[in-house]
Amino acid sequence: QVQLVESGGGLVQPGGSLRLSCATSGTIFRIYAMGWYRQAPGKQRELVSIITSGGSTNYADSVKGRFTISRDNAKNTVYLQMNSLKPEDTAVYYCVVDRPPIILAWGQGTQVTVSS
Repeated sequence: QVQLVESGGGLVQPGGSLRLSCATSGTIFRIYAMGWYRQAPGKQRELVSIITSGGSTNYADSVKGRFTISRDNAKNTVYLQMNSLKPEDTAVYYCVVDRPPIILAWGQGTQVTVSS
């Protein structure tokens, strides 16, 4: 069973920054793409960003230019650096292991709240 350990959520003011982290096993990390989804209250879960095992990235239009996804192969960890946060970024953020066309595993979720 794939385990994903997330950290880094919290409360931040508009315009602020947060960094999310997600660690998994080395075998999973080396083979599959990883990424982040989010779900805001009353809304459907949506893709935020994906990074492949080779380092190619993809972002939702709503976060382009503000969020950066990266991976540290030595630590088997994927990061989501979130800058210029907006209230509409408030959501539970989920780390995923991506094996198209399915999501192989979901993390437990971490709350991000952007509010003054």
